Amino acid sequence: MSLEVNVTKRFDGFTLHAAFTAGDTATALLGASGCGKSMTLRCIAGIVRPDEGRIVLDGRVLFDSAQGIDLPPQQRNVGLLFQNYALFPNMTVEQNILSALKKEKDPAARRAACAEALRAMRLEELAKRLPGALSGGQQQRAALARILAAKPRILMLDEPFSALDSYLREEVEGEVGSLLAGFAGTALLVTHNRDEAYRLCREMIVMDSGEVLRAGTTKEVFADPRTRAAARLTGCKNILPCTRVGEHTVHLAGWEQPLTVALPVPEGCRAVGIRAHDFAPCAPGTPNSLPVQAVSTSENPFDWNMIFTLPGGEARLWWKVSKETLAAPPPKAPACLTAAPENIMPLI
Repeated sequence: MSLEVNVTKRFDGFTLHAAFTAGDTATALLGASGCGKSMTLRCIAGIVRPDEGRIVLDGRVLFDSAQGIDLPPQQRNVGLLFQNYALFPNMTVEQNILSALKKEKDPAARRAACAEALRAMRLEELAKRLPGALSGGQQQRAALARILAAKPRILMLDEPFSALDSYLREEVEGEVGSLLAGFAGTALLVTHNRDEAYRLCREMIVMDSGEVLRAGTTKEVFADPRTRAAARLTGCKNILPCTRVGEHTVHLAGWEQPLTVALPVPEGCRAVGIRAHDFAPCAPGTPNSLPVQAVSTSENPFDWNMIFTLPGGEARLWWKVSKETLAAPPPKAPACLTAAPENIMPLI
């Protein structure tokens, strides 16, 4: 199964141009609020009509502005989990699920499909309850059961953890992860949380201001985001201005020693990204060494955050080090930090 999307939707002051493909796996749409992630799902589902473009799911055209094709939502066989779950408040869990099975004319088959969905989401004992009597996690499972009962060709989850507190979020994330791993088809997960995207999805699409910045496997995108905006969205805190010296060399503003980079440095490179946990203390003169001055140290439950600046400069570096590596803050902060060439990301 595969999904091909290339659509444009214009609003006052904002234009969405979503162009990407997704295969038979879980794919994250990562981006800040308002970048067009949720709108992209609504275009695929047929809730919003793009101004132009084309959407093809497993070889079946759902939308094509040039050919005048625009299938209604009920004919697209797309499952979309909204942020508020959109359960019918006056229907029990069982009735909500049965409402998604109206196309099945055989009553026995409808009851069997509903029972299967209840079992799959562990909702048998809650089948006669109304949504208002359920917890947030239970409501989400009920909404997923209703979607899965209709056997959609694509599963789309719009910020599925946003309405949950931190305790429930961890529990439900495990359930959603198992669901995504076992779903036989294309699945899209909209999130602004890079950690959720990394844990739950093998593929990733990074969006910003209505545009796709980067797409690929999740690990590829994290290792080489390519643009400053994509690096920030994937959680890189150290984005340092630079000039290109050679195919694998850059010069950072304010530091004398050039840095060696494993990835090819593009002609338009204007910065490098170094993730906070990829620094290590070093002696002066070490390859890729950066002289620094300590600014502050803060303690988290499982790691330390240290902030540095270059001598006489304003650029700041964040170094995150686990407590397993550093049991206590050193009495004297390191005077130099280094990063391996494979951990320095050239950015445009």
